[in-house]
Amino acid sequence: MKAFQVSAPHDYRVADIDTPTPGAGEVLVRVAFAGICGSDMHIIHGDNAFVRFPRITGHEFAGVIEAVGEGVDGVSAGERVCVDPVISCGECYPCRIGRPNVCSALEVIGVHRHGGFEEFVAVPAANVHKLPEHIGLDAAALVEPYTIAANVLDRMQPHPGDRLLILGAGVIGMTILQMAKALGLEEIIVTDVIDERLEAAKSLGATHVFNSRSQDVEQEITALTRGEGVPLIADAACVPALLPQMLRLASPAGRIGLLGFSVQPSDLVQLEVIKKELTLVGSRLNNRKFPEVLELMASGKLDPLALVSHRLPLAEMPDAIEMLDHRPEEARKVLIQIGA
Repeated sequence: MKAFQVSAPHDYRVADIDTPTPGAGEVLVRVAFAGICGSDMHIIHGDNAFVRFPRITGHEFAGVIEAVGEGVDGVSAGERVCVDPVISCGECYPCRIGRPNVCSALEVIGVHRHGGFEEFVAVPAANVHKLPEHIGLDAAALVEPYTIAANVLDRMQPHPGDRLLILGAGVIGMTILQMAKALGLEEIIVTDVIDERLEAAKSLGATHVFNSRSQDVEQEITALTRGEGVPLIADAACVPALLPQMLRLASPAGRIGLLGFSVQPSDLVQLEVIKKELTLVGSRLNNRKFPEVLELMASGKLDPLALVSHRLPLAEMPDAIEMLDHRPEEARKVLIQIGA
């Protein structure tokens, strides 16, 4: 079968490999669509410490169950599914308190084990979710990015009437925007440095957009909020240097959700945190958010295909990587079609 294999940093190709066989408790999924994520790019660049090469990447994917392994109940061949990439042990402290997405023995499909950029992939049966009838496999491949958004919003605990500021209008910023609207937040501010992305944010329901390259964002938001600040701030830009600004822009009792994996230190002025009694939360992957996202998608409250700028076959994935590396402004979500 064909697979997109990363042999070492910056060394990748579409290769012929053996088709896997599902083990006990696993299903074999014939992959239909898979999305390229920034995390995949980090693996390709050698910036992910958790990866061991060679690795088939891809943690955003959907397809059809081809076969089931020994001991699998509840799903069967022919069913359409999407796949939660989070694999946890169920026994460690985070798992015991209901936080399996930060399991001490965490494995992520597409990072610690082979992922969805291949024609067939074996995954734990517990990680597949059946699709509602009218959700297409292309849309289903994008459930996972929305679970990232659902997770960070849950971590920030929105209250009715809260304003939300999203830093960064890339794919994750847009999923947070759509998810926030689906959950009932009405005033959503988005910042970015690319006007085209800000226009896309407006089309998806952002009430205010600011270009932080050409506008004084702090001045604009201070005026907009009459000096109160913003209760909810989601860092989808993932730039450590922006933390001091987030602390200044947060309202008293505000909550800031951090998503970035950068190892660069951030300046944190403790006085800003204490005087406002701010809450800074990290958010990693998703904590069992697939059912929630599928329900919202089925209801029409989320529009995943609005994020897609390119659809390409697996054979052209190296070209997609080249585009994302050198012309990122041309793309939003790149969807790779693998099966029929």
